[in-house]
Amino acid sequence: MNQRTRTLATALVTTLALGVTGCTGGGKSGGSPDRKNPATSTNGAIVGGTPQKGGTLTVLSNQDFTHLDPARNWVMSDMDFGTRLLYRTLVAYQAEPGAKGGRLTPDLAEDLGTSSNGAKTWTFRLKPGLKYEDGTPITAQDVKYNVERSFSPDLPGGPDYAARYLVGAEGYQGPAKGRHLDSVKTPDARTIVFELRKPFAEFPYATVLPTFAPVPKAQDKGPQYDNRPFSSGPYKIDSYARDKQLVLVRNTHWDPKTDTVRKAYPDRIVVTMGLKANQIDDRLIAAAGADASAVSWDKLRPESTPKVLTRPEVRARLLAESTSCTEMVQMHTGRAPFADVKVRQAVQYALDREAILTASGGPALNDPATALMPASLFGGKQPDTLKIPLTGDVEKAKQLLKEAGKADGFSTSITVSNGDKSVGEAIQQSLGRAGIKVTIETVDPSAFYDTIGDTKNRTDLVYTGWCPDFPSGSTFLPFVFDGRYIKEKGNSGNHSLFRDDATMRRMDAIAAMTDAAQADKAWRELDGEILAKAPTAPVVVERRPLLLGTNIAGAFGHTSFGGQVDFATVGLKDPSKSAS
Repeated sequence: MNQRTRTLATALVTTLALGVTGCTGGGKSGGSPDRKNPATSTNGAIVGGTPQKGGTLTVLSNQDFTHLDPARNWVMSDMDFGTRLLYRTLVAYQAEPGAKGGRLTPDLAEDLGTSSNGAKTWTFRLKPGLKYEDGTPITAQDVKYNVERSFSPDLPGGPDYAARYLVGAEGYQGPAKGRHLDSVKTPDARTIVFELRKPFAEFPYATVLPTFAPVPKAQDKGPQYDNRPFSSGPYKIDSYARDKQLVLVRNTHWDPKTDTVRKAYPDRIVVTMGLKANQIDDRLIAAAGADASAVSWDKLRPESTPKVLTRPEVRARLLAESTSCTEMVQMHTGRAPFADVKVRQAVQYALDREAILTASGGPALNDPATALMPASLFGGKQPDTLKIPLTGDVEKAKQLLKEAGKADGFSTSITVSNGDKSVGEAIQQSLGRAGIKVTIETVDPSAFYDTIGDTKNRTDLVYTGWCPDFPSGSTFLPFVFDGRYIKEKGNSGNHSLFRDDATMRRMDAIAAMTDAAQADKAWRELDGEILAKAPTAPVVVERRPLLLGTNIAGAFGHTSFGGQVDFATVGLKDPSKSAS
């Protein structure tokens, strides 16, 4: 799942009139052209009407957060929760369903930034009257400080746009011992200026990321800041017991007059963690007592789908936004046997994407992937350059293994999140047909990215994905396949550890293009070129089916957060019916 940030593509928010007779198709615009999506979908669906202020919103979760520290937060759902509830960024996405959710709006800043020097200098001016949870003012220096601390070796895993673009970023390791970045200037308490080493016309999109949230130096606790981020948003942390419960209460110093994004309807938000996924589904289907005022954190389990789709009154409470994230089997290209391209191609041909699709929740809620980037970056439909049958081509896979000197197959291991164990089993069975014997290692979702980000100790295979930060190939291919940004610890995107000089040279050439249409075309062509070198095997583009309680209002899957409920606007129909 490496479900990182995602945005703006056309999304299908599904109210799921998915009757039982419709659950046999698969694929929409990104899938095979002969497979039709059975869902009756509408863009912009909001469940439950307008919320009332007050009450307690409960979030039922099978996991803890990966990170809440804004310097480390780069998982879609965690970013939604953090940036909508706990801290604000220079720029934000609008709190709107459908394609409008990919539009930018000022947040801490007065506007979307002013560029100069050929889009290599960007200046933002903060709004007046912004305050933290203790009433102290939010300053430009606090934003600069968090950008700088995002370079700290002891705070791995966060967005690295600052490292990729800021002048003087090479070798910088954070603000410890008084070291600062001269390329981030704060001429006064409300002005921040970023000097980039190359033009970046899309820089305002990057400032949506938590890297560009404020952190006051006096509150910084290093890695422990993860447990108690200091609030600049509408809520603050009341208590946080790791893997058990997080309780948020109102930040009384948050001024809604300065914030056009967050509605902050509930008085309290309680995240209950450590639940079994099927237990969450059953509780929300029943929606009894406090569960009527609850939402699910993680997606509906495949085995729970029939219980929902066959009952119209429950189905009406199901969101199923497309994530536009490509899930992939990523292979360790720097280690035998996957250093051999023929072995990697054999994996591509051996995989049964239809079985993996079923294990992921079925073709009613997912689409088979035929390219690396999602359909949104191809104008609505993924190409199919390899033309591998959906169920795979086992004989072709065996032939490739024979050519690689592996006619008898070999043994390897794959790491998957606990919630993707059934997917791991489908991959195991697929590859087993070609003689590749796979051992499955499961990891708790909250530790998953740290585990696979340890490049020395991880398994040969990992099952994860990537989502574009905004509608550009520049936010997908370089993050997943540029070998210059691989880290020993906290490795975030390039989980195939792919280092290919020709690919990196082409990425640099495309990034230097000033014609957006030309660049888009070039990214699409590069997608096919990388796919042929087989660092990964794309398998599924998922939706995110989320079940809601009967007392939930204002809920929709936000396109910019991979279909997660937008916590900026969700609330309750009747606050008096929620838990106290």
